[in-house]
Amino acid sequence: MTGFLVRRLLQTLVTLFMVTVITFVLCQVLPGDPALARAGSEGASKELIEAARKDLGLDQPLPVQYAKWMGAMLTGDFGLSTRSRVPVTELFAQRLPVTLEVLVFAVIYALALGIPLGVISALYANTWIDTTGTVIAVTGVAMPQYFQGMLLILVLSVWLGWLPASGYVPPSQGLWANLLGMVMPAITLGSVVAAEVMRQLRSSMLEVLGEEYVQTARAKGVSESGVILRHALRNALIPVVTIIGMRIGRLIGGIVVIEVVFSMPGIGQLLMNSVLNNDFPVVQAGVLMVAVVVTLINLVTDVSYMFIDPRIRHA
Repeated sequence: MTGFLVRRLLQTLVTLFMVTVITFVLCQVLPGDPALARAGSEGASKELIEAARKDLGLDQPLPVQYAKWMGAMLTGDFGLSTRSRVPVTELFAQRLPVTLEVLVFAVIYALALGIPLGVISALYANTWIDTTGTVIAVTGVAMPQYFQGMLLILVLSVWLGWLPASGYVPPSQGLWANLLGMVMPAITLGSVVAAEVMRQLRSSMLEVLGEEYVQTARAKGVSESGVILRHALRNALIPVVTIIGMRIGRLIGGIVVIEVVFSMPGIGQLLMNSVLNNDFPVVQAGVLMVAVVVTLINLVTDVSYMFIDPRIRHA
């Protein structure tokens, strides 16, 4: 186990290093000039632009820029936004609660929908109930998130008037209004994961229900609910843990679309605006933060999988 942990940690470090290199290079080749954005795109003199370039360190060779950027990152200094001149860490701290709340509600929705549908589809396999669950799962995977978000806005906000169409209300200003505003973003973001959880759990349940220990539990007189919950579901959830860990990255990636569609002031919208405004310090910090979170979640998932299922052995 120690060897496996060491290898996974080294893989994680190498992955993060490659992410920093790719992010830095992409920001260099993106159209637009951060110095021009700092100096002002209209009427800025050549001297003013050169001064802004020197102030941002863009006049130095690329390896030197990368080394300084990495050195600052390792100390927790993500620099200043080239557009607002506000520290990047402060911008992320202001918007992080919104993004975390959307992610948490999306995961809760995915599990609350995917697990029951997966169990029911397995118990009623090859019936109209199973077919209905399959249709729901395929629809959740196939429908683009931006289209699903706009469809929910049209139906639940415009036609029925049940939910607010966009915006964000902090819990401190109204808990009920905050929860209502989270319904559509959570559904839109969590639908894909719910569908994948449902299909994976259905397959696992069908396999587990045919195992001998399940049949033995029934022969001993264990109630059907006890057989399903204590014996079948508990073991069938093992692959679902891996699915959830792998799909966290998908949720984080989809948060950009969700926050733009529903006008939520989170990190996703911040990154979108930063790309449009050539605010490279914010873009670089955001990509690196997402990469760190995703790789660490995958690492924790791999390690936890070893403890959940003792049959797993890593060579």
